[in-house]
Amino acid sequence: MSTSADEFAKVAAKASGGINVTGVTKRFGDFVALDDVSIDVPDGGLTALLGPSGSGKSTLLRVIAGLEQPDEGQVLISGENTTDRRVQDRNVGFVFQHYAAFKHMTVFDNIAFGLKIRGQGTGKIRERVKQLIELVHLQGFEKRFPNQLSGGQRQRMALARALAVEPKVLLLDEPFGALDAKVRQELRTWLRHLHDDVHVTTIFVTHDQEEAMEVAEQIIVMNDGRVEQSGGPRDLYEDPASEFVMGFVGPAHRLGESWVRPHDVEIRHEPNGKTIEALIDRVVHLGFEVRVELTLQDGETFSVQLTREQVDELELKDGQIVFVRPKSSRTFSPDGTVPATVA
Repeated sequence: MSTSADEFAKVAAKASGGINVTGVTKRFGDFVALDDVSIDVPDGGLTALLGPSGSGKSTLLRVIAGLEQPDEGQVLISGENTTDRRVQDRNVGFVFQHYAAFKHMTVFDNIAFGLKIRGQGTGKIRERVKQLIELVHLQGFEKRFPNQLSGGQRQRMALARALAVEPKVLLLDEPFGALDAKVRQELRTWLRHLHDDVHVTTIFVTHDQEEAMEVAEQIIVMNDGRVEQSGGPRDLYEDPASEFVMGFVGPAHRLGESWVRPHDVEIRHEPNGKTIEALIDRVVHLGFEVRVELTLQDGETFSVQLTREQVDELELKDGQIVFVRPKSSRTFSPDGTVPATVA
């Protein structure tokens, strides 16, 4: 960790705090965006709100920030009830998907803006901005304007601006959604390292399962304005609490009454009484892994994930008839929420 990161971490440790949301409901007319939502985000943690469009994740983030007022429930930051506090009184840093930079200001002035309106002295502002520019790796770009930066650089500038005012929590609303895949991947790694340096309690919204599993320590899965499940990436993948989580967190297919992961399916050339007949539509080589796309007799399609060695040993080809059997599967109760059996 660099000297500036060390210094910033000390400041962040004093300012940071956990987040507790209890029984929050938010309506827009007849539409219930949040329905009795409760979450706990640990002090210094990095949490992802994961869910499809319309699941309520961005609305929840805006309620925590104070940009929306809940109809019911409360929000606590560092143990203090902030439900009725104004946005500017919550000490929250907020970063939107679209950078919201001041186009007429340089990188330095964009980052310094929040400090200036708080009446900080010129010397303190200069030192603070210098630390942050080093932290987000924008040395040499201080005098550039936003339109002279790449998308990734503008987003790093936005994060530095949010961190400048020493927020207790940092809230990111799909921060990498407007960027191309390569830049998103680079910024995921960068955000993870940044959080390891500064330890500010952070929540970020995403609909990208891989992004959430790669970056976050805790994932809160949302659907239709409710929390489906929260836990670590491995917990959600290996022990999903509902059919929705099973199908949304990582690849999964329904095979009869059961749900199965693509890597938990065996392919054979001969039936053994427990197998299902299938037609190989396509064998797709993806580096070390191979995806075998299949169609069952009832017309359902799904894919199996194998290694190159397994495919070579089985001599799998397009158009072959094979027989498949789940090595591990999960069956949920009729309402789709409680795992009934795990085989």
